[in-house]
Amino acid sequence: MSIRTEKVASLLQQELGTIFQQEFSRIGPIITIVDVKVTTDLGLARVYVSIIGTPKEQVAIMTSLQTETKSVRKILSSRIRHHFRRIPKLEFYEDQLYVHATRIEQLLNGVRKSFDDIIEQ
Repeated sequence: MSIRTEKVASLLQQELGTIFQQEFSRIGPIITIVDVKVTTDLGLARVYVSIIGTPKEQVAIMTSLQTETKSVRKILSSRIRHHFRRIPKLEFYEDQLYVHATRIEQLLNGVRKSFDDIIEQ
């Protein structure tokens, strides 16, 4: 990524985080903007979100984000319109890093327990 796309991604991540904190905090689960990747033409921003909640809540939030993309983009536009001629189109993806890290930690704990059982014998 170029310096410009990195700056745009950073600004979008910061502003979207603020928007989600103010607008979506009433929904329930915690939503965190993990990463934003912007295409080189600045026309598309892929937003990776982490949702801490039940699986049912995660699905509901992702569905809500998909249907509310235009309204989120409109709110974003009102906040950063002086920075851009055209606000990038937003695509939301769920970041599964937290789920994978938890699974790896569970596996490692199982291996440690098995190893400790072997050593005790």
